[in-house]
This record gives sequence, structure tokens and C-alpha cells, in this order.
Amino acid sequence: MDRVLHLGPLVLPWMLLVLLGAWQLGTMVHERLAARRGLTGGPHGWRLPLVALIAARLGFVLRYADLYASAPVAVLDIRDGGWSPWAGLGAALLYVALLWLRRSPWRQSATAGLATFAGVGLLGWGVLQATAPREQAALPSWQGVALDARTVALPELKGQPVVVNLWASWCPPCRREMPVMLQAREAQSPQSQVRFLWVNQGEPPETVARFAAQQRLPAADVLLDSAGQLGSALGHKALPTTLFYDRQGRLAAVRVGELSAATLAQHLALISGHSAP
Repeated sequence: MDRVLHLGPLVLPWMLLVLLGAWQLGTMVHERLAARRGLTGGPHGWRLPLVALIAARLGFVLRYADLYASAPVAVLDIRDGGWSPWAGLGAALLYVALLWLRRSPWRQSATAGLATFAGVGLLGWGVLQATAPREQAALPSWQGVALDARTVALPELKGQPVVVNLWASWCPPCRREMPVMLQAREAQSPQSQVRFLWVNQGEPPETVARFAAQQRLPAADVLLDSAGQLGSALGHKALPTTLFYDRQGRLAAVRVGELSAATLAQHLALISGHSAP
């Protein structure tokens, strides 16, 4: 579940900040140990993390290869947050192992840097897990009017998986992910029965209706929240934000930022009862 830091309009995942800090510390340890051995100007300080990043991305892409096959350019769009940490770590370990096999003078400093990165990263992840809310959030006590004039109360949807997307028509990432979510809704199996709700934040009904018609969104699943009450109640003002609730009405995941077909499938697997590919 994404935990984020809000800095005005800027939203940063805490885990990303932890990894950046771990990378800085690991690089510092690597460079200092190398300097003590009279080694300077080596490429491993940037080459090792680059290899790990590429492997982490490719690991995720390969896992959802069928979804990326229809849009190969999306592989380069890392804004969707699709990474495989274990693939990245495996590539980094292989890189260091090759340095040892070649008896590179950089092998000890690179190993120490990687160990520092991994240790700090795991420690940060553990702290985030330990400080996470003990109780799983449930479907909020909120109701909104859909474009078909029906009232939809979120607590009454308990018993089926629910995806709540907070969006606005002026938000470019919101617009880009709309077709992805609509396609996933239409392609789901009868056994999944995931309810997709697009809850507009702060726009007048005529604007929402016009945009929904252009995107061919189902009127019964587009809800109006002119005052942005749901986003404020959930503590998520950044757009787009998508919340994934399981059949018991418990919050299973939150994605702050744009979803691709692959990252959406990854999150849907958490609530639909079906394993991701």
C-alpha cells in the first residue's frame, strides 16, 4: 500500500524516499572504501544501480508481458510504478558476483555499498510497516449521486471488490488512465465482479457529464463529489488516487499516481481473488 508524503502539490512515496536515501548512503560507503584503497573514478557507483533499475523494470514488464505487448512504448513509461524489487536485487548481486569472479579491485567496496543499500532499504521498509495503521481501513461512510441520478453508498457495496478512482477532468494522468480502467472493467470475468467507481473531485455536474460521455464511462459508476469530501476524508488529495477494497470492504491497496494496464492488473489481483500473471 502506497504511503506518501504531501509537500504542497508534490506527492512522494515514502518508500521511494527511503530507497533514494539508501542509495546515497550505499554510494558514499562504496566511494570512501575505494578511496582508502587508492581507487578513484570507477564506474560502479552509477553502473551498479543502473543495472539494478533496468532489471527491476524488466522483471515487472516480463511478468505482465501480454499487457505491454499491445503498447510496447509503455515499457519506458516508469510513471506507472511498475517495478520488481527482487529482480533488481538479483541483478545487483549478480553484478557484484562477477566483480569477485574477475578479481576486480572494486569488488569489496561495491559489495559494501550494496550491503549498505540493502540494509538501509530493508530497515526503512520495516519501519514503514511497523508504523502503518494496525486496523485495515474499511469502505468509508460516504455516498454520492451518480450521473444516472441514483445514490451510491459505499458501505452498501461490501461483499464485492470495489475500485474507487478519485479524478478530475483537468488532470492529465487521470485522463490517460481512464481507457485502461474502462478496458479492465469490460474485460473482467464474471467471477471477479469488481465494481469500478469514478468519483469526480470538485467539478460541476455538467463538466463531469460531458467528460464521462466523451470517455464512454458508465453513468451509474461516475459519482459527483463537488466539494471533494471523499478525498479529504480519506486523506488523499492528490489526483489521480485509486483505492482497492476487497470483498470484506477492507482497503487492500492504494495507488497514488497513474495506473498502466499492468499496474492495474497487479492491484486488482489483490482484491479479485485471482493471481496476477
